[in-house]
Amino acid sequence: MIALLIAGGFSLLYSLLLTPVFVRIFNRLKWGQPIRVDGPKEHEVKRGTPTMGGIIFLSGSVLAYFLGKLIMGETPTPSALLVILMAVGAGLVGFIDDFMKTRQQQSAGLGGWAKIAGQVIIAVSFALLGLQFANESGLTPVSTHISLFRDLPFDFMSLGAVVGVILVIVWVMLIVTATTNAVNVTDGLDGLAAGSAIFAFGAYLVIGFWQASQNCATTAYEAGCYATRDPMDLAVIAAAFLGGVAGFLWWNTNPAQIFMGDTGSMGIGGAIAALAILSRTELLLVLIGGLFIIETGSVIVQRLYFKATKGKRIFLMSPIHHHFELKGWAEVTVVVRFWIIAGLFVVAGVGAFYGEWLLQQ
Repeated sequence: MIALLIAGGFSLLYSLLLTPVFVRIFNRLKWGQPIRVDGPKEHEVKRGTPTMGGIIFLSGSVLAYFLGKLIMGETPTPSALLVILMAVGAGLVGFIDDFMKTRQQQSAGLGGWAKIAGQVIIAVSFALLGLQFANESGLTPVSTHISLFRDLPFDFMSLGAVVGVILVIVWVMLIVTATTNAVNVTDGLDGLAAGSAIFAFGAYLVIGFWQASQNCATTAYEAGCYATRDPMDLAVIAAAFLGGVAGFLWWNTNPAQIFMGDTGSMGIGGAIAALAILSRTELLLVLIGGLFIIETGSVIVQRLYFKATKGKRIFLMSPIHHHFELKGWAEVTVVVRFWIIAGLFVVAGVGAFYGEWLLQQ
């Protein structure tokens, strides 16, 4: 519990106090944000704003986690280290994309397939490592089951060891690529992705803490207990990311003094995906990340409709947050209303998680 508070508090202060320093450094390096030529005209004033701010909260969150464990004299767990691997790995893919954009001063960096390839490499490494490091109860960080509130009965390994491992890897790849790209798509307005991510990290903090208090290893097979590897440490790393992103949001809210870039959005997406997989709540991510799904869905629907009708559009512009901008909503209005939607989805997700536990009693 104390490690959780230390991690959250340190990462918050790190981002809050050091972001202005990073802004000056990024300005000297000329890491300015290029703007989409087909985007809302109001966004032209944002051209040149420092980007790659994800470096700040990713580094702060990782340092905060290790500081909390060091102060408490505890050993880092495989589960938390896997979250860090996923977040930093996905963030590195985003950094390469951001770096190419700033050097070429255009909104296109890495190609779409190159991004997917990078995400797949990280996801495969995560899955293979996650199937190792069994604890004394035989639990590995990554489960071979599909999960909702906990593992569902179907086990990939029932199809054979080789096929089972391959299917686990494919399942992890789908979750990781979908989540990282969904958060990336959402990051289009000042503070939108950061504020929405805070709700998601808060959900996994609560879920991890509750799973730790109701863990099968400590509750003598009590009804409704959770078979999860290192749940308290998942809460600690979730708190570290929550604090880091919250401190960054102070400077990222409208008018943003720095953008998180793909470094940050993909890093956040990787962390959320890892927390969903390791907490065995993968399908629950549909609710916890509900806003991210809506944003991504708007892009998919727009493209399909555009192709099917040979040039017609459903939305004035996708992702859907730009549609409301072009409808005349102020940017701050869009962001705050979307935060409310994100918060309601998270409340529904955590409520469903707790409700399922009550039904087990």
